[in-house]
Amino acid sequence: MSINTNEETIEEILTRSIDTIYPTKKDFYDFMKSGRQLRVYMGIDPTATYVHLGHATNYIILKRLQELGHKIVVLIGDFTAMIGDPSDKSAARKRLTKEEVVENLKSFKEQIGKILDFGNKENPVEIRFNSEWLAKLTFSDAVDLASNFTVQQMLERDNFSKRMKENKPLYVHEFFYPLMQGYDSVALDADVEIGGTDQTFNMLAGRTLLKAYKNKEKIVVTTTLLENPVTGEKLMSKSLGTGIALNEEPNNMYGKTMALPDEAIIQCFIDCTYLPMGEIKQMEEGLKGNNINPRDLKMRLAREIVGMYHSVEAAKSAEENFVQAFQKKEVPEDLPEIKAEKGEKLVDVLLRAEAVSSKADFRRLIEQKAIDEMGVGVVEGFDTTIEKTAVFKIGKKRFLKVII
Repeated sequence: MSINTNEETIEEILTRSIDTIYPTKKDFYDFMKSGRQLRVYMGIDPTATYVHLGHATNYIILKRLQELGHKIVVLIGDFTAMIGDPSDKSAARKRLTKEEVVENLKSFKEQIGKILDFGNKENPVEIRFNSEWLAKLTFSDAVDLASNFTVQQMLERDNFSKRMKENKPLYVHEFFYPLMQGYDSVALDADVEIGGTDQTFNMLAGRTLLKAYKNKEKIVVTTTLLENPVTGEKLMSKSLGTGIALNEEPNNMYGKTMALPDEAIIQCFIDCTYLPMGEIKQMEEGLKGNNINPRDLKMRLAREIVGMYHSVEAAKSAEENFVQAFQKKEVPEDLPEIKAEKGEKLVDVLLRAEAVSSKADFRRLIEQKAIDEMGVGVVEGFDTTIEKTAVFKIGKKRFLKVII
C-alpha cells in the first residue's frame, strides 16, 4: 500500500482539533513520514443509538489518515459498554445489557459511513468488536493486566479522587474499564489511538500495556471536545442526551445548529467541517472586528453541516424553511409567554399554560410530530425538558414562548 506523506495534510492532522499528542507531536510526525502503513483506531462504546457532531471530529481526522493510506480500525466497545466507562463521571455509569448494545449498534455504520469511506476496496476500514478478545480473558489474565498498574495510579483520575473526597461509591469493577480499553491496543497491535480528552487516562493505559506486552510504542492523540468557551459546558453529550446527531433530519440539523451559542461558531467550523483553516481564520477575524454578523456565519455553518450529512439541496431547503419561520415572521410577534424552571418537563409547562388539554393530548401531538421547537425542529420525546428559552409551535396555529 502506497503511503502519502504530503506535508500539508500531515500538518493539518497534527494541529487541527488536536489537544495533546503523546509522547510528542514530533513522534507522531515521524510515524507519518516513515512511509509505513499505520494501524490507527478509535473506540466507541454504543451507549446511544446515534453518533453526534462531537464524535465526528475524530472521524474526520480518521478520514484524513485513511486518505493518506493508513489502516483505519473502528473499534466497537460492545464488551466494555456492558461495564460502563467511568470517564468524566461523578457516579458509576449504568451498565448496558447485551440486548441494549445490539440495539444501539444498528445504525452506527450508516452514520459513521457519512464520513469514513467503507467502500474503499484498496484500503477498507476495519470494524472490530472488543468482545472478540475481552470475552476470552481468564481471571488469571485479568490479574496479570491489573499487575501493570497501582491503586494510586487509578486514584489519580480526577473523577475517582473527587468521588473519594465526597464519600461517593467507587466500585472495583470501574477500575477494570481502563485495563480492558488498554488491552484493546494490545489486541489490535495499534500504532495510533485517537479519542477525546476525556479518554486520556484510558488511552495512556493502552500505551503502558502495549509497551509491557509487545515492547511497542503507541501514539495517543487527544482531540478537543466541543464545548461552550464561556460556560465550559459540553455542546454534545450522549450521557446528557444533547447534541446534533449525524442521522438528524435536515430541518432539525439546521435548526439545532442555529441554536448553538454564538461563541462556539468558530470551534464548530474547525471541528465539524472540511473548510480550510485559512478561511476559518478570516471568519474569526471578521467576528472579532464586528465585520461579520454572527447569525450569517451560523447560517453558513448550518449549510455546511447539513450539506455534509445530507446534500447541498437539502441544506438549501432547510435554510429556506428556517428563514420562512423566523426572518419572515411566520412566528407571530404577540405570542403568549410562560415562565419555567430549567429542566422542567415540557408536558408540565404546556399543561400549566393550557396549551394542551392533558398528558394524553400531549402524547398524541408528539406521536403526530405536531410540536415543534422553532428553529430546532420536531419535539420527539415524551420526557423532553426545557433547557433554554424557546418558542414552541403546537399543532398548526398555536404558539407559546417558554422563558427560563
